Amino acid sequence: MSNRIVIDVVVPHYPFMPYFLDRTRELAEKFMAGHPDYRIRVTGEDWLSVPQAVHDAAQQGNAPTVVQYFYTSAQEARDTRRPDGSPLFTSVERAIAGRTEILGEPVVLGDIAPAARQYYTYDGEVVAMPPLTSTTLLYANTTLLNRAKITELPQTWAGIEAACRAVTALPDGPAHAITWPNHGWLFQQSVAQQGALLADHDNGRSGRAEKVYLDSDAMLAYVQWWRRLHRAGLYRYHASRVNTEVDWDANFRAFAEQKVAFTLTTSVEAARMARAGRDGGFVVQACRMPYNEQVPYAGNVIGGDALWLADGLDPDTRDGALAFMQYLNTPRTAADRHRETGFIPVTSAAIELLEREGWFQQNPHFRTALDQLAANDGSPAARGALLGDFAGIQDAMTRAMHDVLVSDVAPRARFAQANAEAQQLLDHYNAASRGLRPRGPIRVG
Repeated sequence: MSNRIVIDVVVPHYPFMPYFLDRTRELAEKFMAGHPDYRIRVTGEDWLSVPQAVHDAAQQGNAPTVVQYFYTSAQEARDTRRPDGSPLFTSVERAIAGRTEILGEPVVLGDIAPAARQYYTYDGEVVAMPPLTSTTLLYANTTLLNRAKITELPQTWAGIEAACRAVTALPDGPAHAITWPNHGWLFQQSVAQQGALLADHDNGRSGRAEKVYLDSDAMLAYVQWWRRLHRAGLYRYHASRVNTEVDWDANFRAFAEQKVAFTLTTSVEAARMARAGRDGGFVVQACRMPYNEQVPYAGNVIGGDALWLADGLDPDTRDGALAFMQYLNTPRTAADRHRETGFIPVTSAAIELLEREGWFQQNPHFRTALDQLAANDGSPAARGALLGDFAGIQDAMTRAMHDVLVSDVAPRARFAQANAEAQQLLDHYNAASRGLRPRGPIRVG
């Protein structure tokens, strides 16, 4: 037992998904049962703290073997260094080196869905392996919509606006028609849908992002549409002037209590939304996220996590880590995790298994996310941005939107200010990544 090869895996702990860490540990136990020479040691870390915790461990010479980063931390993963300045992580595709199986586990990297694969492809290689992914969907109360004589679900911003007006015009209809959280992910999605970029150098994919575009025409189109819905009383906003924290559950409750007919949120919530309808006596349908009909649709970006592999491992440790990564995405494992968590299964084989078992026929609300991501055109815009201090940059967007909604400030001026704040964050991050300043965030706004 003492001479087993140890694979240290750091997994994010999400307070809103307490089962997440425990399930990873259960899968590690199952993997070890088939690979008795290995010990998978899973450690949980608060999801926001993962980049700094791993950076600190690397500087102390105690870097983990595998780290699961949230997608917005991909640039931090790429920039994490050992004390000698070498990158902590290597490309998963390079480490696999064309093999079709590792320690008896079939290699499934090439079977990953294009939208997820493309997000983690840099310099022509898949650098990290996503076991879980998601996207943003629109959920509709079709019972309310039918009462408002809406028989076709809206797919565009104009269609949503018209449907919302019809719902609120019902004699005993809700005061508002739609809600969604003021969160950075929604901005990313809407800008990507319009084929626009959040940053230069092809969204940070043909070179390090050095300039942000939070005041672009695409961003302002989304902000102005959102403000128009709010001003007309169609959009229900849940944050107050003193508390701008995202209240995801308030948006869910508004939909579940039929205070609105639509809500935008993660595809992971599909089962919960359908259950809310059954409990509340109304029919729920999951729909693709509405887009700006004035410009061509480019695609929606992913959410979720990916596994990053440490460089410089001995062959046995490296192959044990790679085998565990493949195991997490075997068709049966991936299909079961999808059923349990609602995250999108990221391989074609897992999707085909679920199809054969009739899962999507019985649960069509889960099929919608697959169809939405399959419509991604693979452009830099639709692949999503790669940015340092992405979380801080997202906060700059949400603070600006809050002011637009509750203080009636001009969108163009406020988002120009947000862009300056985000640029300061990115400049600081890039300088720190080059060793020009102490590592760590700054506060703006």
